[in-house]
Amino acid sequence: MTMIVRDVRAGVRADVEDFARVRRLALPFMVSTPESLVHDLTRTQPAARFRQLVAEQDGEIVGTAQVGLAHESPEPGQGYLNVYVHPGRLRSGAGSLLTRAAEKHLTAEGATRLFSWVLDQPDNRAFAERRGYRASRSAHFLRLDLARGTLPELPDLPPGVELRTAADFAADPRPLFELDAQGASDEPSDIDYAFTDYAAWLDETWNHPLLSRELTSVVLVDGRPAALSAAHTDGATRYSSAMTTTDRAFRGRGLAKLAKTAALHRARAAGCTEAFTGNDTGNGPMLAINTWFGYEICATEVRYVRELG
Repeated sequence: MTMIVRDVRAGVRADVEDFARVRRLALPFMVSTPESLVHDLTRTQPAARFRQLVAEQDGEIVGTAQVGLAHESPEPGQGYLNVYVHPGRLRSGAGSLLTRAAEKHLTAEGATRLFSWVLDQPDNRAFAERRGYRASRSAHFLRLDLARGTLPELPDLPPGVELRTAADFAADPRPLFELDAQGASDEPSDIDYAFTDYAAWLDETWNHPLLSRELTSVVLVDGRPAALSAAHTDGATRYSSAMTTTDRAFRGRGLAKLAKTAALHRARAAGCTEAFTGNDTGNGPMLAINTWFGYEICATEVRYVRELG
């Protein structure tokens, strides 16, 4: 049987559908659609040198990789590759071929350090370590049963506090960009980010097909956006928290919890039956909030790092 690695073809529906299907089977805790994959491929900034690769065996896509440079980092040379193989095609060589192709691409683009998320399972970790990667931080995937679970009631709002949605900012979303950028810079990470390009944020984030502006909740304090919980959905039953953050000036007042409560209630009312989120294992405050909501850990990934040269 012949296996090749190639770029996914954004204009070929079967390609992006098969890419999404394999990713869903390998990583069922992530929300994505064929449309979101096309958006990522065609709208990611050129400086990211972003590619979506597939391993194809006798005409069937059996593995995927998303590869690029962390171009928003002030430190150059930070590359990433996230490789996932169809669970029924493990040990077929697909992961090795994808990893080699991704590393070759990133090296040619000047990467000096590579990062890769790996599911916290012995075979996966051994795969990374044999290739010179070392374990770094880790993160949990969490799931909440929206169909049968019980959500906390929305509290009475204190004076000066309002609940809105991102749709209310359609005419001028810059305040939400500023919240998102601040949250991204404060989020636990092994790569520093300087999120300053508003036009790129509009293109990549605000206009992303997964983003539901109607479900994304924004908390205003005296008319100023102080917290948000961004909502991604697959347009059917799956919901994911993309970013929950509070402006530094308003932290410690429970506003992130309020935003997330409102977003989850909206998601359930819209017909979503399960909610997912991610949590750095070292981010105790956010993990405590998610546990309070009833989220349960369903998997863990480990971030692996390889130094080049």
